[in-house]
Amino acid sequence: MKIAITSEGNTLNAQIDSRFGRCSYFAIYDTETKQTEFIENPGKEASGGAGPAAVQFVAKQGVSKIVAGEFGGKTVPLFQSLGIEMINESGKTIAKIIEQL
Repeated sequence: MKIAITSEGNTLNAQIDSRFGRCSYFAIYDTETKQTEFIENPGKEASGGAGPAAVQFVAKQGVSKIVAGEFGGKTVPLFQSLGIEMINESGKTIAKIIEQL
């Protein structure tokens, strides 16, 4: 299973990013291989629609869960319709979140 985590940086020591749609990176953790890939959020600088665009981006990565500090009102129904579980978390490093998963 793949899990996306919003991240302020591209290392395991980076903090979770509280902003879903405008996060700096997505850390994609694969529970089977135990590998983590950091992908820059292509929509972080978008003038509008960053949340829905980010939902589509992570869905294309094949994730089953997404961990973020906050989810915008437009993203929640999109995640629900795609069957992607949302987890709210804050104040932790990417490594700590992966350890908890």
